[in-house]
Amino acid sequence: MAWPIAEVARMPGVTARTLRHYDEIGLLPPAWIGANGHRYHEERQLLRLQQVLVLRALGLGLPEIGRILAAQVDELKALRGHYRRLLAERDRLDTLAGTVARTISALEQSGKDGTDMISISRPENLFEGIGPARCMKVLHDFPELVGAIERHTSTWSEAEIEADERERTAQMIRLAELPATGLPADADAVQAEIDTQYRTLARIRAATAEEYRAIGRTCVENEHWHAVYESIAPGLASYQRAAIEAYAATRLC
Repeated sequence: MAWPIAEVARMPGVTARTLRHYDEIGLLPPAWIGANGHRYHEERQLLRLQQVLVLRALGLGLPEIGRILAAQVDELKALRGHYRRLLAERDRLDTLAGTVARTISALEQSGKDGTDMISISRPENLFEGIGPARCMKVLHDFPELVGAIERHTSTWSEAEIEADERERTAQMIRLAELPATGLPADADAVQAEIDTQYRTLARIRAATAEEYRAIGRTCVENEHWHAVYESIAPGLASYQRAAIEAYAATRLC
């Protein structure tokens, strides 16, 4: 049985344009093309599309997905591997949801107590479930930076992971105190905090201006990062991005 591209697109809720793009880059060629020029997919193509969409949901870029699919021989074994990764991602998101829930509860309580809004209980847990290697997964266009961080953090112990979470949380809380004083994102005090963040990253690999700008954009565009920043202080994600933009423009050019 074969389905035209428009019908296939409706099944997972993607667009026909997306499927044509997958064909153009060799990721999902159709089973055959009709005399009218329409692309048709059969069951094998639907299975391949499922794998593509699963890997996309796990945060992989199209080039990496292409390499994975090209290398796999046993489809059943590959699907089992994808399934394990989905379960791991589910567990990570459960952890992340718990992290944000605790922060919301702490902020609500601080409001009731009349204390400072960015006073957060258990601040070491703000980044639980979103370690640096996982965060970098969203930077699909910068595989060298992602690879360097993954290699560096892959052997970390639980103590090292916890120390990293504490350090990044402390950096975010220090930064969150600055916009409350009216300082613009390019102020010297703000840029000093961004420099501390950059040097933390540079211990693994110094990011280029383009890479660092992408990290800044991700603070706003990625839902996981954005939730953590906003849980510390409303508007912090956009402030962080603006501060990184200023830093990259003046110190990394």
